[in-house]
Amino acid sequence: METKSLSLSKSDFKLLKEHLEKSNMSAYNKEKLRIELKEATIYAEEDLPADVVCLKSEAKIANTKTGQEFIFTLVMPEEANIQVKKVSVFAPIGIALFGYRTNDIINWEMPDGIQEFKILTVKRN
Repeated sequence: METKSLSLSKSDFKLLKEHLEKSNMSAYNKEKLRIELKEATIYAEEDLPADVVCLKSEAKIANTKTGQEFIFTLVMPEEANIQVKKVSVFAPIGIALFGYRTNDIINWEMPDGIQEFKILTVKRN
C-alpha cells in the first residue's frame, strides 16, 4: 500500500514536531509520524488544500473493516470534548489523520491494535 505524504501548514508542522518529541505514543506510531514529518509537504497557511485534515477541520472517517463512521473536529487539547465531537489533535486518531486528505486510507495503532480508516470528507470550520 502506497503511503501518501502529509500536507501540513507551517504551524501544524511545528505543532506535530514539538509533540513528537515529548509524546508518549506507541513506538509504532512515533516512528510512523517521524517518517511522515520528514516527507511532508509544507504549505503557507493560506495555501493548504481545502481537503486536508488540519487543526479546526471537521473530518468524517470510516473504519474500513467495520464500516462504522465517525465525525469529529480536531482541536487543541484544552478544547477537546468528546460529547461535542471535538477531539484533541494529539489523541491517537487526531495524530493519525492530521495532514491526510479526502479518500486517503490510514493505518494507525489504537489501544485495540492497528486499525484502518478511510477519510470520507473534510470540512474547514
